[in-house]
Amino acid sequence: MAEAAAFQGTGPSPARRWLRRTLTVAVGAPLLAGLLHNPAPAQAAADTSVSRTVDVAIDTLTPSAPVEGDTVTVTGTLTNRGKRTITDATVNLRVGPRMDSRSEIDQVARRKGFRSDSDPQPLDAPEIDIASLPVGVPRDFRISVPVSELDLDDEGGVYQLGVSLTGQTSDARWDRVLGIERTFLPYQPEPTAKRTQLTYLWPLISSAHISADTASDDQQSPVFQDDELAEELRPGGRLDEMVSLGKDLPVTWVIDPDLLASVDAMANGYRVKDGTGHAAGTEANRKLAERWLGQLEAAVQGRKVVALPFADPDLASLAHRGKAVPGSLKHLQSATALAGSTVETILHVQPATDFAWPVEGAVDPSIMAVATSAGARKVIARSDSIKDDDLSYTPTAARPIGGGTTAVVSDAELSTAFQGDMVRAETSTLAVQEFLAQTLAITLEQPQDRRSVVVAPQRQPSVSQAQAMAAAVRGLGAKRWTEPLDLVAAAAAKPDPDATTTVPRTGQYPKKLRATELPVDAFRDMKTTGDELDDFKVILSDATRVVPPIGNAINREMSTSWRGRTAEAAIYRVDVQDVLQRLTKSVVLVDKSDLTLSGRSATIPVTVQNKLLQDVEGLVLRLTSSNGTRLKVDGDTSAELPITVRAGHSQSVKFPASANANGQVSMTAQLYTADGTPYGTSMTFSVKVSEMTPTVMLVIAGGVLLLVLAGVRMYSQRKRLAARAAEAEAEAEAQAEAEAEAEAEAEGKAPEHAAADTAEAPAARDTTEGDTTDGAGHPSDPDADTGSESGDPSGPGEKVDR
Repeated sequence: MAEAAAFQGTGPSPARRWLRRTLTVAVGAPLLAGLLHNPAPAQAAADTSVSRTVDVAIDTLTPSAPVEGDTVTVTGTLTNRGKRTITDATVNLRVGPRMDSRSEIDQVARRKGFRSDSDPQPLDAPEIDIASLPVGVPRDFRISVPVSELDLDDEGGVYQLGVSLTGQTSDARWDRVLGIERTFLPYQPEPTAKRTQLTYLWPLISSAHISADTASDDQQSPVFQDDELAEELRPGGRLDEMVSLGKDLPVTWVIDPDLLASVDAMANGYRVKDGTGHAAGTEANRKLAERWLGQLEAAVQGRKVVALPFADPDLASLAHRGKAVPGSLKHLQSATALAGSTVETILHVQPATDFAWPVEGAVDPSIMAVATSAGARKVIARSDSIKDDDLSYTPTAARPIGGGTTAVVSDAELSTAFQGDMVRAETSTLAVQEFLAQTLAITLEQPQDRRSVVVAPQRQPSVSQAQAMAAAVRGLGAKRWTEPLDLVAAAAAKPDPDATTTVPRTGQYPKKLRATELPVDAFRDMKTTGDELDDFKVILSDATRVVPPIGNAINREMSTSWRGRTAEAAIYRVDVQDVLQRLTKSVVLVDKSDLTLSGRSATIPVTVQNKLLQDVEGLVLRLTSSNGTRLKVDGDTSAELPITVRAGHSQSVKFPASANANGQVSMTAQLYTADGTPYGTSMTFSVKVSEMTPTVMLVIAGGVLLLVLAGVRMYSQRKRLAARAAEAEAEAEAQAEAEAEAEAEAEGKAPEHAAADTAEAPAARDTTEGDTTDGAGHPSDPDADTGSESGDPSGPGEKVDR
């Protein structure tokens, strides 16, 4: 029960503390004489070595920046890393004197182990007793003490706060410090007269996720390389956490427009590479993207937003490697031009687009030149690049460096405060406390002057790093020594006249950063792809289906996210080239087999096939003869004809050709754009010329003449036969009429009576054909009146209607 009470902050009795200290003095007295003969550094080294036996971890310190009337509470764990059990131990707080400079804070932060010459004495209270601390078994502790008992200066300042464990082991039966951990206690009970204006950048940047490919639907759904972006958008994911934390913080949002475009594409339907093809993205991921964009849009309303060039291009790589390749800077210009419209369209805010942010804020003259070439007038640098070694204080961030350009120099220590592993509570707590201590120290350096300080953290903070960053910014929320300022205002702040404005030489650029830059080959690949795209787009009836997705992919090839990922960057560039080449090869010349040309003239057809989903136009097809003496094309060695091919169709072009001599001729067909640039690969085929001789022509003409004469003779014979048949038929009809008259006379009937009957018959028929009510007749029926029926046989020459 006594031990449990001790862990709740209840200290031992005064008598027990007096007895322990008496025993410590008694045991240590025989050693004192020997120690007096050793130099102080040796004693400090011994203290440092021994004091690493126990790992003391400070997991929480609340409040992080106390004021008068508060109670400071420290919690953590103790772990015996030695080889023997520790007995009769106590846990104490040690509060050191006020620190006067940032360099003193740095020294304490780097110190490991206990040093009797520099670490303060433990407080009399509170104190925790630990009877036994076995090896490797963590043990929690909690100590609380009112601020009034910490003996802090009423004027405020930064203090070292340590937690130490003093105890014994079986091989050393006297009290000694076996473990210590230090942190910082910023104490400013009243607001300072001049508060430091602090700008904290809150970056929303990710790696490249969208490929150059698109689906064939009307919406041209983008195809993603993978589905990793969805993981960052999930609740608890990196990007989700950045928005959730940042919406309540006084920060400046620094956004890569490519990230917004990628998430927007997810929200409107996307596809993901799946083996050799691609599959539709899930509805769940689409809703994730839609939700994240909605939260971000709400978070940035009324706040300052800075838009980096599209895909966050690597300015240092471009300056050091890319300038060797002609045309590389135009990609940066297009990325800058695209930034503002992308952010405004998706988030409905007007961003600042005149900022450039080189990797880790490292600059040199070439980087500055490249950054400003695309329109940037403010470059975010860092104080470990543009150094102020001669100043004893931290100057204002804005530095005019000439030519209308301002270097906004972020503070290196504050900007790197949350790099590394922040998963452990101990690590993040120490980082937060040191950050707050540094900001207070900056204010106290020149309390009579108001200065502007910028913090530019790592581009893609992890979840734990973002949480630590947010805790630090919240720790400044009381505004006792700092006040928030956005980046645009910080860049316009009045510069410190004593601050350096000299940009370091190119040779001073950090070697470790230069080693991770994109190679020259990367920019050569970009140029090749860009040139092919320029040649391809001029033949398209709707270039917007091709140019934006591939142009954006080229911008992504320059992204700073490829740093340290050389293999992945190369694969991405190859994929972009493959997509473009697949499209360009969709407009091709159809291979021809060898031809034979007989005669002096003919036409040679050449076919162009278009497999694209849109028409191609502005192409010229050129056919060239390898031997203009033997075979000419349209009267010359070569000929050109314009061509337009509908989507999904083929088009044949016919060239007139004339032969002058027999033999084999090689023909080459090549497509060109309107400006004369060759398009695609050429096609070669052979034409065998076989010219007709005069003898052969005479024989052929004679054969044709014989055929004509034979035709004329056949026609004459048929005409004579037809005439004879007509004469015979006329004689037969005359004979039939004569016989009919003879028969009529024999029957005693006058010929004129017969003529009258014949004349009446048509009238009877007309009456019958007009009467359709009684069914007596129809225009298509036989004549109703056919005369009296007779049983005699028909006379010669009589016609019978059937």
